[in-house]
Amino acid sequence: MSESVVVTGLGVVSPLGLDVPSFWSALTAGRCAIGPIRNINTEGLTNAVAAEIHDFDPAKHFDPRKLPLLDRFSQMAVVAAREAVAQSGLPLGQSDLAEQTACIMGTGVGGQTTLEESYTKLMTSDRPNVRVHPFTVPRLMANAAGSQISMDMGITGPGFTVASACASSTHAIGVAYQMVRSGAVRAAVTGGSEACLTFGTLKGWEALRVMAPDTCRPFSTGRAGMVLGEGAAVVVLERESDAKARGAHILAHLAGFGMSSDARDITTPDANGSTRAMRLALRDAGLNPQDVDHINAHGTGTRLNDTTESAAMHMVFEAHTKNIAVSACKSSFGHALGGAGALEFIATVMALREGVAPPTLGFQGPDPECDLDIVANEARPMPGMKTALSNSFAFGGLNAVLALRRY
Repeated sequence: MSESVVVTGLGVVSPLGLDVPSFWSALTAGRCAIGPIRNINTEGLTNAVAAEIHDFDPAKHFDPRKLPLLDRFSQMAVVAAREAVAQSGLPLGQSDLAEQTACIMGTGVGGQTTLEESYTKLMTSDRPNVRVHPFTVPRLMANAAGSQISMDMGITGPGFTVASACASSTHAIGVAYQMVRSGAVRAAVTGGSEACLTFGTLKGWEALRVMAPDTCRPFSTGRAGMVLGEGAAVVVLERESDAKARGAHILAHLAGFGMSSDARDITTPDANGSTRAMRLALRDAGLNPQDVDHINAHGTGTRLNDTTESAAMHMVFEAHTKNIAVSACKSSFGHALGGAGALEFIATVMALREGVAPPTLGFQGPDPECDLDIVANEARPMPGMKTALSNSFAFGGLNAVLALRRY
C-alpha cells in the first residue's frame, strides 16, 4: 500500500539566516549573501567571493564537551534538524516512533574543514611525530552529520548518507520520501549539509574555471559562473494519515520523485538525463506537464548548465514552458553543493505555502539560449501556485527532481 507523504517541519542554517523565518524573509526581500570571503585567509585565491555564514556560533548550541566531536557541517545540520523537528512536533520520545523514523542526509564532501585543517597541520609542522586531532576521523566522515542528528534526536530507525555531489540532498529527500511512502518507516528526518569554504576546496573549484569573479547570475546575459556557499537544511516527512491523526501542521504534499543518470561525461550535463528526471518526477506525482506552475531550478549560473537545464525544460514542458515561473536561488545564497538541494526544497515549500516565487538575483537580461520566464530580481506574488518542482543536476551526470503540491 502506498502512503501519501507530507512535509511537517523545516529547518535551516544558511547565509541568509539561521532559521526558516529569517531565511525566507531575506530570500523574498532580494538580499544577496554573496560577498568577499571573510572567514578564511584569501591570499592566493583568484576568486575570493562566496556566500558565507558569519553569525553562526556553535557554542550557543552545543555542550563544550561535545563540540570537539563535530565538524562545521555537522554542527549546522544538527541545529537545522532541531528546528525542523520542533516545528513538526514529531514525538520522537516515543520509542516505537523513534524506531520507525529514518535519518537520511546528503553531503558532497563531508567534514572538509576538519580534513583541511588536519592535513595542513601535518604538512606544515616542523615538529617530528606531529599528530592530528584525535577525533579527526569521526568529524570528517561523510555520514557524521546524519549520525550526529540521530544521536541528538534519539532516532533509532534506518540512517545513512547519500553522496551525489550537488544532487546529494535532493537524492536524500527523495529516498526518504520513498521509504515513508512504501511504509518502510513512518517518518523521516532528511536533508543535507555542506561546509567546504576552505582554501583547498576553493582552489579546486577555481581550477575548473567555472567560478564567477563577482556574483551568480543564473540564466542571465553576462553570467560568468557559479559562486560557492555553505549551509544546512533539514525537513521532516511523515505519512499524511499520521500527521493528521496527531494534529500536525502540514506544510506541503511531497508528491513525486524522479532520478536519472546521464552516463556520458563527469562534468558536462546532458539535457536528456535531466529531462528524464523531470518526467519521472511528474509521472510519480501523477502530474501532467501543464500542471506545473513553478520550478526552483538547479541554475548554477554557468553557461553550459543553464543552457542545458533550459533545453531540458523545453523538452518536458513544450509550449507550457512559457507559463512556468523559474527561480534560481543560488543567486541569493550561493551553491552549497551537497546542501543546495535541501535549501532549494525548503524555498519551494515556502513558495507554495506563501504563494510567492523567490527572485533570481543579478539578472541583467534574457539569454536567447535560456528562453524561460525567469523571476528576475524581485519576488513574484503567485497566489494561485499549486504545484512546483525542485531540480538538482550534479557533476557525474546525476539528476534528481522532487515534485510538490500545495497543501
